[in-house]
Amino acid sequence: MDVSSNWEVDLITPLCALDNPPSPPELRDKDSFHVFISYSSCDSQWTQSLITWLESSQCGLLTCYHERDFVPGCSILDNMTNCIQKSQKVLLVLSQDFVRSRWCLLEANLSLFRDCLECKPLVPVLLEPDITIPIYLCHITYLDAKDPEFHSKLLKVLCTPNNQLQGSSVVPFQPPSVYNGKALPPLTSVNEEGLHRWEAGVFSDQGVPEQLRLVVQNEERYIAAIRMVNSVSQTKVWVRSLGFRLLLYFLGIAFILCLSFPITICIGKYGPSAAIYISAQLAFIYRLCFLHIDNDKYLTHEMQKCTGKANVSLSDEKILIGCQSRTKLYFVYVSLDGCKLMFNETYQSALAEEMFQRALLHFSSGYACCLAKMHFPFDISSSNGHLEGGVCFCQYVSQQLKNDRWS
Repeated sequence: MDVSSNWEVDLITPLCALDNPPSPPELRDKDSFHVFISYSSCDSQWTQSLITWLESSQCGLLTCYHERDFVPGCSILDNMTNCIQKSQKVLLVLSQDFVRSRWCLLEANLSLFRDCLECKPLVPVLLEPDITIPIYLCHITYLDAKDPEFHSKLLKVLCTPNNQLQGSSVVPFQPPSVYNGKALPPLTSVNEEGLHRWEAGVFSDQGVPEQLRLVVQNEERYIAAIRMVNSVSQTKVWVRSLGFRLLLYFLGIAFILCLSFPITICIGKYGPSAAIYISAQLAFIYRLCFLHIDNDKYLTHEMQKCTGKANVSLSDEKILIGCQSRTKLYFVYVSLDGCKLMFNETYQSALAEEMFQRALLHFSSGYACCLAKMHFPFDISSSNGHLEGGVCFCQYVSQQLKNDRWS
């Protein structure tokens, strides 16, 4: 969608007169409203003007919104759920404030929100440019509030019965396949606060987070994958702790003191070669005592190897995990079916599966990070792959192998 950089939507929407406006659809079954309008309080003035127009005699639509229709004493989520269930359609006024506040609330209970929307068409209205659209809305075409034909387009959509909206700019809730190649909400470690330099991030393995339930189908695989990543904190950290380094330090000092006399005799007897050998041993002890110098790099690398192992299993769920730091995991929803076929065509049948698994181990974590951030360390303008609008996994592997990066 082309949106002008000089965005100037009037706060008060003019009440425009439309020639032969469509009639509101008939309310049936449990419907009490034609549309539920969800918006941020920061956009209240613009939205209230729109509501006034929609409820005018010209349009004749029954609207539902929180400032008037929420039941006092009920939670916000319960109120939203009830209002959505009683409305034919759901209109979302998308702005930066909405995405930061109201949409975050919806994502917090996405499974409930999803159930409400399975038969309720969404009507997203883009109020501001450059909004980070939530992934669960990325498959829908938005109505532009700055469009000169905005009012007529909106009224046409709201007055069209739901069963006649196929092929429209609004569609009911879609299955996960529409998110192919898209980034999912990242996961932050539970021990991020106060994380020491020698510690690895630990991530919750108490089931699938609510914001990922939409696309993670196999909960056991997800939990097993997270536990693989958490294994770094259990197996790779204790030897790098401050207490262990101090123990090594004092043992090294004791060792040197115990050997001080033999060392003096040895140097006097064998000369410079003995001195060089002993210096090398002392340097090794010093290096062992100060492993913290590259802790972050070492632990991140270990976590990347574990996410590669986890992706071998998660790839069947069309989920990949990426890791670039000790405290955050990136998730992408991406199908590797086409890439797997390419491996089968490139290698002999007996070797193809082995090479594909090896590629997952070595490259899937980096690929997931690049895909999540939509930034790749090579030119993608002339590349064609299996992922529409993005770089597919076999393209990424091919580019990495050009630099001989089986690491």
